[in-house]
Amino acid sequence: MGSDKRDELEVITSSIPSTPPNDINRKDSKSEYNAKLEKKAMRKIDFWLVGFYSIVYIFRVIDSNNYSNAAIINLEAGTGIKKELDFNSSQWAWTQSIFSYSYLIFEPTNTILLKRITPSRWMFVLILSWGICACAAGAAQDFPGMMCVRFAIGMAEAGFYPSVLYHMAFWYKPSELRWRIALFYSLGQVSGALSGLLAYAISFMDGAGGLSGWRWLFVIEGLPAIVLSVVALFGLPDYPETARMLTEEERNFLKGRLFSSAPSGKDKSWSWRDMKTLLFSPTLYTFTVYWIEHGIGGFGVNYALPTVIYELGFTTTALSQLMNIPPYVACFFFLNTLGYLLHKGGIRPWTTAVAIESTIIICYIILITVPNSIVKYLALVVATACAGSAYPVIWPERIRALEGTVAVGIGIGLTNAMAQFSGIVGPHVYSTVFGPTYRVSYVICLCFLCAAISGILASWWLVWRKDRKNELEAGIEDDA
Repeated sequence: MGSDKRDELEVITSSIPSTPPNDINRKDSKSEYNAKLEKKAMRKIDFWLVGFYSIVYIFRVIDSNNYSNAAIINLEAGTGIKKELDFNSSQWAWTQSIFSYSYLIFEPTNTILLKRITPSRWMFVLILSWGICACAAGAAQDFPGMMCVRFAIGMAEAGFYPSVLYHMAFWYKPSELRWRIALFYSLGQVSGALSGLLAYAISFMDGAGGLSGWRWLFVIEGLPAIVLSVVALFGLPDYPETARMLTEEERNFLKGRLFSSAPSGKDKSWSWRDMKTLLFSPTLYTFTVYWIEHGIGGFGVNYALPTVIYELGFTTTALSQLMNIPPYVACFFFLNTLGYLLHKGGIRPWTTAVAIESTIIICYIILITVPNSIVKYLALVVATACAGSAYPVIWPERIRALEGTVAVGIGIGLTNAMAQFSGIVGPHVYSTVFGPTYRVSYVICLCFLCAAISGILASWWLVWRKDRKNELEAGIEDDA
């Protein structure tokens, strides 16, 4: 960790202009001038890489969550999706999980395409494609049709989240990613609340234009993505070397502030050396264990949350959409609080991740043993908030453990793809055959979370050992 700080100081110092321009007070020291220049440039980049991407992510998560909401929309009216398309429990679970199969296949490869295609163009393709496919879901007439369109949506959406993290790695130091990833991800969690509110509102459109409410739900949620894709094409900054909204001075400064191991927009070549390093790195496999286990054990409940809430027995299907909002609002505030504390150094990412998993385990024990519906609902709120906060807390450490443009791109995509096992296994773990108590589902997820803690502890030890080795090597070089 000490060597990281020395490297940061060296690259920043080396990039300070010798003579400040006239628009900045000449009495300022070089470091003060440097800080002002950095703040001005990074404000522009934050607008796009945090602000714009967060807006897109909100609609991306709405698209994912609303398929679960579609399960109960207009259920009492007899125009629900399962009845109209004649889905049995197994078919419904498969239409949910097929989405994650395409994620699992295309996420690792989609990310590395940012090396060959500029981020603005690649994001245009991804966002436009999932917007069109989401609208097409409203036209599905049977099980094969919905399977095809769900696979296509997953294929289009697969590259977005890891590509955002990869794109950020071209601009930010690992220490700067903590609160930015937390803010970006937390706003996506708010969309979980918005999806419930949207589904509740659209349920009143049932029968409008001869379409069922669930069909309107898919059509309406796909339209914003189509508009945002055009904004991405013409607005997104690609790399520090080419960003149009930056001055020449800002571009030169930003190019010199990152570590040599950070990905570069100039590096378009494929490096087998980077791939070999990635594949032989033990952290690849320990982080993979953590991502898979938390995805199933922590995130699994998200795929059945509206149904679980409905079957608690104290709400109608319409109000169940509204009861789906508090868990995601809680996640937003909890994750932003964690992001702030991590940024200020008040807490450490590794201990925070272990604490999050332990809290979810306690919530599952409550859900298994306590019969009271209100207590169960509160436990679900806490479990959902914690589950949505685990990955963002540890992502900066995962990115920091990767070296080289190819390794960062493949590593981010491959790691995030492992989370998709939650979508493959989750719908089956939370199948309605285990309802209405879902005790079996909670026990299964509890076991996965215990394995997740072992994965995060192993990753912690490996990263600590690597940091220690780098510090010793840096000390030897300094003595020499």
